[in-house]
Amino acid sequence: MNGEFELRGVNHVALVCSDMKRTVDFYSGVLGMPLIKTIELPMGWGQHFFFDCGGGNALAFFWFPDAPDGVPGVSAPKNLPDRGELLSAVGSMNHIAFDVPPERIEEYRDRLVAKGIDVGVLLNHDDSEFGVAPEMHDGVFVRSIYFKDPDGVLVEFAAWTRKVGEPGDVRHEPRTAADRTV
Repeated sequence: MNGEFELRGVNHVALVCSDMKRTVDFYSGVLGMPLIKTIELPMGWGQHFFFDCGGGNALAFFWFPDAPDGVPGVSAPKNLPDRGELLSAVGSMNHIAFDVPPERIEEYRDRLVAKGIDVGVLLNHDDSEFGVAPEMHDGVFVRSIYFKDPDGVLVEFAAWTRKVGEPGDVRHEPRTAADRTV
């Protein structure tokens, strides 16, 4: 808890989908997230559906009949991070990461692949020059896999391997807009 507000976690993150049925099929059918609330928006504006993503948190989607298409590389990365893509636009949501048990990350990757999902390699995130290691070691703080939903939203299953926030974990100065290169 911070001193200003009693923040208790993320209530929900709301994204936009192109096809609510396909989104329900993916998040409930493939990932197993129960659909917990559905709303028909007034005046034909669309729909707003909520999924239980564990820990008392929700993932929500809007479906707007006149929403513009997403633009890969702008609204979300063009591909998976292990394939050299990470860039998305200012104000976009780069990816959403779901916390999973570290001892099950490899099993979960295999399950997604068996369901026909294109999943990247298992990444061992560490503090090395490129931020990933080929093998698990004491400096790895999270292991993860990335895949995309039917609308190209980048999804991550992430498993903490140690407590973060320890001395040395926060050591970089934040950059400013003036530091941007074009």
